[in-house]
Amino acid sequence: MISMVPTQLRVAVVQFAPKLGQVQANIAKARELCNRLKPRSVDLLCFPEMIFSGYVFHDTAAITPYLEHPYTGPTSTFCAELARSLECFVAAGYPEKLEPHEHAPPLGGDSLSFHQPRIGANSAVMYGPTGERVGAYRKTNLYKLDLPWAVPGSGFTTMTLPHPLGPTTIAICNDLNVQDPAVWESLDEGPYELARYCTRSGTRLLILLNAWLHPDEDGEESEPDADSVDYTTPEQNEDTDEMEPSWEVMKYWAMRLNPLWATIQKATHQSEKKPGECKIPDELLVVVCNRFGNEGGSRFAGSSVLMSLRRGSGRPRLLHMMGQREEGVGLWTANMAVQ
Repeated sequence: MISMVPTQLRVAVVQFAPKLGQVQANIAKARELCNRLKPRSVDLLCFPEMIFSGYVFHDTAAITPYLEHPYTGPTSTFCAELARSLECFVAAGYPEKLEPHEHAPPLGGDSLSFHQPRIGANSAVMYGPTGERVGAYRKTNLYKLDLPWAVPGSGFTTMTLPHPLGPTTIAICNDLNVQDPAVWESLDEGPYELARYCTRSGTRLLILLNAWLHPDEDGEESEPDADSVDYTTPEQNEDTDEMEPSWEVMKYWAMRLNPLWATIQKATHQSEKKPGECKIPDELLVVVCNRFGNEGGSRFAGSSVLMSLRRGSGRPRLLHMMGQREEGVGLWTANMAVQ
């Protein structure tokens, strides 16, 4: 018989409203927010998607001054230093400068923004406790604001990290959504590309680095039959003010990971193990690190959250969360069963 011993994962998520194009000022803000963290006090520290550059760049020309070298750019340099000083893993999103041979031609179309070459990627990087680079990822499912300048990544990947993290997958914001040309028409069938990848890869920890829009903004998808979802929270309330989390946004995130917590019948149908695939985990922890603020006419939702998704439970469990406009560092712990 296999025994599963519980252990704690200590997570810190940094949530604030960056200023567009003010990279050094945003890094200074992040450093200020992290000042109270002590070495070895957390296992994982997360920053959102493109947090130091800002997110809303309408074309290649606008973002070019902020594209970063993947090893020596300001995001990588800061994350390596912070990981080394805190002796933990640090993940952050940034706009990556691609090598010339990786550039892609313009998409073309009616908008002038689609007539410039695509020379960047919407990327994430992770550094380890000694300041070494341990992983990187390029956003696969690009959002409309990424399309004029970014080249999509080649697909999801999973890193095997030391205890207590384990098999870890990093994804970025719109990776959670349906990939074109598919359409999300059914809760039972999805498609659920990211959730099913996590099942196939044996992921135990999913990190989502987001610049997710407020639900009042144009562009957010709606979930089919959303009212059918029930989830367990420390304290369920409707939105009362912007220091409260957006329940609508968190519900959507959980819904897009439905196969990871669906009832036994649905989970079996959606996530059957195939030969050569990893063992399907009974529980998966999801860290969603989002930003807030207004930028280029867009408003971001905040509401960073830590979720526990137990296969076959029939409901996601929200363990910790932040408000829509709450600035600071969320310090959270969660039990992970270790084989």
